[in-house]
Amino acid sequence: MTSPSTIAALLPLKPVELEILLALATEERHGYGLVQAIAERTDGLVQLEPGNLYRVIKRLLADGIVAESDRRPVTEGSERRRYYRLTALGARVVRADLHRMRTLLASAPARALIRRFGTT
Repeated sequence: MTSPSTIAALLPLKPVELEILLALATEERHGYGLVQAIAERTDGLVQLEPGNLYRVIKRLLADGIVAESDRRPVTEGSERRRYYRLTALGARVVRADLHRMRTLLASAPARALIRRFGTT
């Protein structure tokens, strides 16, 4: 079991880290699959360049938040792709960061801003 202090040391996640981890929450993906899933989920707002993507993945691998998967789908041209998956620690970190954001949004200052300026 991971200690709360271990998880807390990894928070808050950077927006790109959170997007990658959310994309891995439902299935294992290779780098290009991550780029596509994130662009689709954010309606094109977040477009990851390969250099930035793999720099962030390298950091997430080093922190033990994601891991390379041994699974390789049997499709033509996919044998060289590396697939990534969310680790148990990664799932706990995402859950803790989402809880942190939910608490922030429920705070009085955040609710006052939303009432005053709306949500868009």
